[in-house]
Amino acid sequence: MDQCVSVGIVMGSASDLPIMSAAADVLDQAGIPFEITIVSAHRTPERLMQYGRAAHKRGLSVLISGAGGAAHLPGMLASLTPLPVIGVPILSANSLHGVDSILSILQMPAGVPVATVGLNNAKNAALLALRILGVANVEIRQQQIDHLMLQQEAVLSSLSKVESPRWTHQQPIPPGAFSTTDPQ
Repeated sequence: MDQCVSVGIVMGSASDLPIMSAAADVLDQAGIPFEITIVSAHRTPERLMQYGRAAHKRGLSVLISGAGGAAHLPGMLASLTPLPVIGVPILSANSLHGVDSILSILQMPAGVPVATVGLNNAKNAALLALRILGVANVEIRQQQIDHLMLQQEAVLSSLSKVESPRWTHQQPIPPGAFSTTDPQ
């Protein structure tokens, strides 16, 4: 795999690391070089400006940005960079059950796109970053295809646990209902 850093992971504060480390774990397992740092939209605005404006010049391809509360970091980065930005809303101590973070990242004005994943779901942000990188990289795309197959196999291998008769009125799934799991 190409060893230049492809993904930047940024968060508003160190307290976001337990959530954002899931993105780092996914990228690390995929063998994708990444960088990870703190860039606060409110407490370090100059750092935000420098990071956002220089990210593409340094060779990054995708930014994953996590923030809680008002969650301005992903949108501010998107206003500064031509790169795709994936926002991770984070449930924080000052959060309104995470709704404030979700809406702050999701409801961007026209012209400032931010892809938004679910609350605290940095893993999905990294998987989306891999899919974006996979558009131009066959090896990364194949990793994602393999990942999809592993997920499918995990679900199919659990069918017997769910479908085995346990209740008096439980009926079996009729043969032919699912062509993908029925014997040929």
